[in-house]
Amino acid sequence: MTIRLHDTSARQIRDFVPLTAGCVSIYLCGATVQAAPHIGHIRSGLNFDIMRRWFEYRGYDVTFIRNVTDIDDKIIAKSAEQGRPWWAIGYENERAFNAGYDALGCLPVTYEPRATGHIPEMIEMMRGLIERGHAYAADGNVYFDVRSFPGYLELSNQDLDDLRQPSGEGETGKRDQRDFAMWKASKPGEPSWETPWGRGRPGWHLECSAMAHKYLGTAFDIHGGGIDLIFPHHENEIAQAKGYGDEFASYWVHNGWVTMSGEKMSKSLGNSVLVSEMVKQWRPIVLRYYLGTPHYRSMIEYSEEALREAESAFARIEGFVQRVTEKAGETVEPATEVPPAFAEAMDDDLGVPQALAIVHTTVRQGNSALAADDKEAAVARFAEVRAMLGVLGLDPLDENWAGERDHGDDLHGVVDTLVRLVLDQRQSARERKDWPAADAIRDQLGQSGLVIEDSPAGPRWTLGPRQ
Repeated sequence: MTIRLHDTSARQIRDFVPLTAGCVSIYLCGATVQAAPHIGHIRSGLNFDIMRRWFEYRGYDVTFIRNVTDIDDKIIAKSAEQGRPWWAIGYENERAFNAGYDALGCLPVTYEPRATGHIPEMIEMMRGLIERGHAYAADGNVYFDVRSFPGYLELSNQDLDDLRQPSGEGETGKRDQRDFAMWKASKPGEPSWETPWGRGRPGWHLECSAMAHKYLGTAFDIHGGGIDLIFPHHENEIAQAKGYGDEFASYWVHNGWVTMSGEKMSKSLGNSVLVSEMVKQWRPIVLRYYLGTPHYRSMIEYSEEALREAESAFARIEGFVQRVTEKAGETVEPATEVPPAFAEAMDDDLGVPQALAIVHTTVRQGNSALAADDKEAAVARFAEVRAMLGVLGLDPLDENWAGERDHGDDLHGVVDTLVRLVLDQRQSARERKDWPAADAIRDQLGQSGLVIEDSPAGPRWTLGPRQ
């Protein structure tokens, strides 16, 4: 039952040992809300939602923090561009992110703190770092002295002499260009807060160190985020928190990107696919399958073809669930335990692809049982499939997907009516023994992604892979 996770700081998979028995504390770097989310943003939240679900299945009490960066250079730039208050832009996009998480079935986090709600905690941390000789004030800015912290760059495995620290406009007074800003002096017209070192606003990195300290204490189990955050963001978080005296995170877990043409999906590259648009074109549960079933550390290359493959794969699972539901009713509850092979895959660094293979194998076994009219075996496989899908947040009978299911029932009814008209034509061809015409209709339906099964009760159709 030991869960193992790939720890970026150790560069290997390690047995997970919680700081407090039976409890898991997770801090995930969340949204910077300068614009609405694309599917690459939501992937991170979804991957850690699956992690959270697996820990809960294994009996852990999970505290899950996901922050909101509601003030930064990009938000201020958008405010000037659009002539709108910075906070209005931030709040609008924060709601869009939450709508995206909700649409794809992510469970609510324990707390979702905003950066601007924690200025006192940031001031307290800066004061402590200055007292300990790790930080200094200059020209209204407050900088972290990277040479004062011997462990700096251990997470990203870089050499300080080769470092090129990203720098922002107005960052004057640095003793060393590699030092990073924790607090930025205010400029005319920008939002600012009063501090002992003058008015200003938070740097990007300080907020997470301060909020992790507030909500999870001086030490917690897992810190997560995308691989692009390893440097500079997570490296700087570690320097601030440990320089302040915190032990900080025991494990560092990073997810891969969603890419387009081999590049990270990014608003700045103009290649983002907004969640709000995607859920109009694809069922949210299919999007969850597409984004959540590759291994969390792998890259996902976005393409319509890959999404269609995900749609077909999930349709095979959902078709089995629907067929057993028709036979046995929705009264069949999920199994209390997932199959051992599924659990073994999930315990091994959240091996969702391997776990999903067990789902598909169980579905095939269940379909064979249905074909053999072995209701007892089919129902047993059905219960196992629902248990596994529940862990992945993909159970189509879960209440979370009720709205989609209701909408899907309406759509299914329309499609069913149209398909029935075509099947009637096929039946007429069969009755007059025009087998080529009947086969041609069946083949055309198959090319549209429909599988036609002839049964004693008449033909029935299900979704299958497009040909």
